[in-house]
Amino acid sequence: MTEPSPVAPAVGPAPATEPVEEMYGADGAMLVIISGPSGVGKDTIIDALRERSHDPEYQYVVTCTTRAARPGEVDGIDYHFIDADAFATQRAAGGFLEANEVHGNWYGTPRDQVREGLAGGRDVILKIDVQGAQVVKGKVPGALLIFLIPPSLEDLFQRLRSRATETADELELRQRNAAIELARQEDYDYVVTNETGQVERTAERIDQIIADEHDRHPDRRVEVYSRSP
Repeated sequence: MTEPSPVAPAVGPAPATEPVEEMYGADGAMLVIISGPSGVGKDTIIDALRERSHDPEYQYVVTCTTRAARPGEVDGIDYHFIDADAFATQRAAGGFLEANEVHGNWYGTPRDQVREGLAGGRDVILKIDVQGAQVVKGKVPGALLIFLIPPSLEDLFQRLRSRATETADELELRQRNAAIELARQEDYDYVVTNETGQVERTAERIDQIIADEHDRHPDRRVEVYSRSP
C-alpha cells in the first residue's frame, strides 16, 4: 500500500466569500479524457495526436505533478513539474479540477486550462490516470472517457520493463496496480486497444471517436465549475 503523502492535507470547502461559478463550454466543445494503466502508451498516443491536423486544433491539458521528470520530458510540455509545497498551495486554492496520489506522487489537472479551452470552442484533451478520470467524470458529467488497453497484460508488463524508468519496487507497484486498473474499463465510454507498433492507428481511432461524438451531439455543452461546489 502506498504510504500517505504529506502533500495532501485535508482541504475544506471554499470560503463563503468566494462563490462557486459555473461555466459552460462553447457549443460542441468536448472534454475528452484519455486514460489507462501505466505503460499502456498514453504519452505516445498524445504525441501522435499532436502531430495530426484538427480543425479547430485540440487543446492539450498539461498536468501538474510532484514526481521528477524522466529523461526526455520537458517541463511545461509533458508536465508542469512542481514541488510538494507548490502543489499543496495550488490544491488548497481550488486550482485543480482533480488531484490524486498515484504510485507515491501527486498529479493534478489545472482547472483553468480546461475552462479556457472549452470556452474557446476547442476540444480539450486530458491525459489522466484511472483514479483521476473517475473524479473528473463525477465533476464534469459531460466529459467523454476513452480507455486505452494493451493487447495483453504480459505485453503491458514488457513495456513497463523496457522503459527502465522505475526501480524494482516501483515497477512491482505499477504492475500490481495495472492489473487492478484494467478491470475498470467498463466505467468508460470507449475502450481502444493500443496494439504494439500501431500508434498511428490508435490515434486515428481516437480522432474518429471524437468526430462521431460531434456528429451525435453537435449542441453538447460541457459544464465546469470555477472550483468544486
